Amino acid sequence: MKIRELYIQRDAVDFKAAKDISRRLSLPAQIVDHPDSVYHSIVKSADPEKAGKSVLLLTRNKGAFIRNCPGTSHYTCCGYQILHIGTYCSMDCAYCILQAYFHPPVLQFFVNHEDMENSLREHFAAGITGRIGTGEFTDSLIWESIFPLGARLIDLFSSQKACVLELKTKTTAIKHLLDFDHQRKTIMAWSLNTEPVIATQERQTASLSARLEAAGMCQNRGFPLAFHFDPMILYDNCHTDYALVVKRLFSRIDPANIVWISLGSFRFMPELKPIIARRFSGSKIIYHEFIRAIDGKMRYFKPLRMELYLRIIEEIRARAPDVLIYFCMEDQEVWQKCFGYTPEQFGGLPLMLDKRAATICNLAGKF
Repeated sequence: MKIRELYIQRDAVDFKAAKDISRRLSLPAQIVDHPDSVYHSIVKSADPEKAGKSVLLLTRNKGAFIRNCPGTSHYTCCGYQILHIGTYCSMDCAYCILQAYFHPPVLQFFVNHEDMENSLREHFAAGITGRIGTGEFTDSLIWESIFPLGARLIDLFSSQKACVLELKTKTTAIKHLLDFDHQRKTIMAWSLNTEPVIATQERQTASLSARLEAAGMCQNRGFPLAFHFDPMILYDNCHTDYALVVKRLFSRIDPANIVWISLGSFRFMPELKPIIARRFSGSKIIYHEFIRAIDGKMRYFKPLRMELYLRIIEEIRARAPDVLIYFCMEDQEVWQKCFGYTPEQFGGLPLMLDKRAATICNLAGKF
């Protein structure tokens, strides 16, 4: 993270995390009564999406820390729960929905961690098996350079047996986490893509080699792992390139250590298209065969995305026949044609994933 401006909302000034971060950044903190003053300064920038990546607002989460994944209508959602630790991302991916989701986009980090921990303890006390992730509205590990929240969460989850934490990232910020006694209750997860996509569409992210090396280090310390091929992007030779990523993945990682692998193709809200065109003038990802789907998002023509899915599923199955592969936000037809079944035949996708987590991560909660 390269923070050039630090703001602290007045009612968050006295929290320990706010004080720690302020000291670590060695920046003069501007105290604000309301975040609108921060938002207005970003909106005036020629590139608000870029400007927001170097402006940090420390504030309180005044809503729910644990939320249901919003999903999207008419498509199968995995049903995991979000631990809402902050918003936006310091990395810069062309396809990132957060550019259009937050208005304006600004790095916000919630510092009322005692409230967060109380929410988690209440959730654990229910004893119901569940999957909780921090990578929906931000990257799970970008914050580690300014505050070691990952370490705090790993320790908290290790003391219970009902839920599993998934930390999903495109970084390699894991070395300080390796010695924690995680009790296999934290899944370390990486978003993967091809070398051409990483080079041209994923600015300021770790290379594919670096991500796989970090995953290997976590594997050596007994962490369960997960990988997300999402968004998969269509371009000339993409089938071959994605197959190569699968080959490289399994040359480094033992399939027995993988909890699940997800697949999802590039889809976007129409309002994201002009942002990509403006900010990534050399990107071609928005110029393909898209249709407006029933959820209002632009998606690749279904036969095209299924063709890519089938190739990658075949590559994964050849190396890891027992690993659970699932789709992120696809419809029943795609499931049936690519896997030969739909999740409803097994009680639904959330139950499939919960059972897999229970088996691999030694959970003892109730379904």
